[in-house]
Amino acid sequence: MAGTDTLISVDEARTQLMKAARVLPGTETTPLDDAVERILAESPVSAVQVPPANNSAVDGYALRAADAGAGTLPVSQRVPAGQAPEPLATGTAARIFTGAAIPEGADTVVMQENTEPEGERVRLLQSPGVGQNIRPAGQDIDTGDTLINAGTRLDPWHLGLLASAGLPAITTFRPLRVAIISSGDELIPPGQPLAPGQIHNSNQPMLTALVRAAGWEPVPFHTMADTLEATRDTLAQATEQADAIITTGGVSVGEEDHIRDAIRALGELDLWRMAIKPGKPLAFGHINETPVLGLPGNPAAVLVTFLVLGRPFLRACQGEDGELMPRPCTMPAGFSVERPQSRREFQRVRCRSIEGRTWLESAPTQSSGVLSSACWSHGLAIIPEHQTLEVGDPVSFLPFSELLHG
Repeated sequence: MAGTDTLISVDEARTQLMKAARVLPGTETTPLDDAVERILAESPVSAVQVPPANNSAVDGYALRAADAGAGTLPVSQRVPAGQAPEPLATGTAARIFTGAAIPEGADTVVMQENTEPEGERVRLLQSPGVGQNIRPAGQDIDTGDTLINAGTRLDPWHLGLLASAGLPAITTFRPLRVAIISSGDELIPPGQPLAPGQIHNSNQPMLTALVRAAGWEPVPFHTMADTLEATRDTLAQATEQADAIITTGGVSVGEEDHIRDAIRALGELDLWRMAIKPGKPLAFGHINETPVLGLPGNPAAVLVTFLVLGRPFLRACQGEDGELMPRPCTMPAGFSVERPQSRREFQRVRCRSIEGRTWLESAPTQSSGVLSSACWSHGLAIIPEHQTLEVGDPVSFLPFSELLHG
């Protein structure tokens, strides 16, 4: 663990978190209709070809390319989709429709726009090539192909592919159960009157929504009292109900901050204090193999640290592979940073079009306690540590849409 006066970089913190990530939940069988956004736990292998037979890509006439020189051919059969055709009689054509199986002996399809019906015959207006307008068996999927790799977050098109191979259900990881615990005697649930010195708890509903948006199951707890005993008891209880724990507040160095000491007393503290703005106080450790991520108390800092560090870490714990943090795009800054910071700053910004060009406009206040600036913004601009910024300089931008769904 870093010393109490040492701030580790965002990159180092992310590296340590990802190294510590372990797949936490068990698996379950999930019907395709319920599997979107779930994480695939096993790599299914296809037992069939898709398509299962050569089929027509167009409405037209199936024939032997060698017979096309006759100019007109008798139509020997009609082949709609879903019916098995007869072998093609030599020197004839079969009327065929999109998706229908190619008759044995046919090696090409002429689309109907390039033909003229003449009673029970068809005139060919184009000399076809072998294989024209035919989708070969197994073009999409061959027998024995791995359909999708384990660790993939399933999108709707993944489910369509699995269905095309005849799979009604797949094995996925059970959604993570994430305990969300607020710390602070001053915090009161929304809807209850405030006494002097009290504030409404905005972190609990925000984190609950962020956890649900990721496809996980939030496990809410009552606000912890600002005592070491209450903090220890609540954390110990959470390890019995959840796969992972997120706390807010109580991770700084004040006399009423007990998260660090409670984690140390019950388990192991792996990480504390990070060179990020907003959100310097941050704790990470384990209690009985359950990871605990202690976020700051100020709501804007909670939002930033969860999106930048907590969400990618929990995605790995869910069993997801691949890029777990979206790659930022580059846009011109419509603001300046005159004094370099020792911490990497994630400014809340919005996109604004000026004279046909889109710029990033910085929120009027970047205070870690001001959540309204996130509602005003479209995402986060990344200001690297020890750097200044002038208007027009390129800056890395992470849209909220990508941070939430990417």
